[in-house]
Amino acid sequence: MSHLIPAGPSQDAPAIADRLGFGVPGYAHPLVAPTEWAELTRPGTPLHWAVLNVSRGPGTSRDPHCLTAASRLRATGVRVLGHLDLRCGTRPFGELISDANHFLDWYQVDGFCLDRCPVDRPGLPDVRRTVATLRALLGGAYLVLGQGIHPHEGYMELADQLVTFRGSWADYRWSQVAEWTAGYPPERFCHQVHGVPRRHLGEALRIARWQGAGTIYFTDRTAHPEGRTCADSPWKALPGYWDEIVSRLGPRVME
Repeated sequence: MSHLIPAGPSQDAPAIADRLGFGVPGYAHPLVAPTEWAELTRPGTPLHWAVLNVSRGPGTSRDPHCLTAASRLRATGVRVLGHLDLRCGTRPFGELISDANHFLDWYQVDGFCLDRCPVDRPGLPDVRRTVATLRALLGGAYLVLGQGIHPHEGYMELADQLVTFRGSWADYRWSQVAEWTAGYPPERFCHQVHGVPRRHLGEALRIARWQGAGTIYFTDRTAHPEGRTCADSPWKALPGYWDEIVSRLGPRVME
């Protein structure tokens, strides 16, 4: 198994483990997944943020059910992030900012997750412009770039956190981190992995810690339910071992 372990003294490991928590990519609509949204407000759940994706963004009008779900989360101190799809850099700037304003007006979000964000150096200027505008709209906005792979290091200066892995357990087991990530603390990185079997949950958590991720979302659900391909499907419902993984990351439980 191949993992790049950031340089540093071994006594740093407990501090990294203490910071490990969840970043939820976004569940189905609260009417479809009421249990999922309710579980996020469970006291003691180490939840860093959750993405609100009403309908490929904020939708066309305020949804009272989504507003209630977001308000309950925010009342517990959890960041709620509006989902903005950059379409790998092809989304018109005006559309992005319009969606951002709707998220702010309708759901009072705390920041944004910029999904399908460009990863290469040429994409930096447009993303920098978008990020600067979002921060101007919402002072103190928490921004996550949802690239799903390791991008050019220049993106680190633009956001609070990068999603540097999003994919299957089969790929995660043999993944490596970019060498430049060793220069940043774990809270700057998130890993989202689907298809993680319960028996390999401990191994998956160790990989996240070895690779310097401070935020994770692991699920046993897969991207191919009943043979159909649906990239969003792994994230729409709770993993079957939700109680176990919450316990493993809880403040009084050590792996």
